[in-house]
Amino acid sequence: MRHRKKGKILDRKVGPRKALIKNLATSLIIYEKIKTTEAKAKVLRSFVERLITKGKVNNLQSRREILRRLFSENAVRKILDELGPRYKDRAGGYTRIIKIGKRKGDGGEIAQVELV
Repeated sequence: MRHRKKGKILDRKVGPRKALIKNLATSLIIYEKIKTTEAKAKVLRSFVERLITKGKVNNLQSRREILRRLFSENAVRKILDELGPRYKDRAGGYTRIIKIGKRKGDGGEIAQVELV
């Protein structure tokens, strides 16, 4: 049974899965728009929205918490300096997932994730 099991496995072990999510989140924050599969996009959405919510408060504690979850100092700086103030009055829903279609090679569902 899968009672109280949260999150998707994405056909990876724990370490590579965490690295994948961190890389996708860093790319989304820096470029504000990326293309990936639908399953990865859905996992990425909750991860990034939590980071942006933490970034609304620009202090040392939130900087350390965000830096713990991302690889790049540039992404942390962008969350605290640009995205936090931009979404100050918004209560959530910072990302948008747009379904694009199927990938030519294997037919995987592709989606575009962007910041609203």
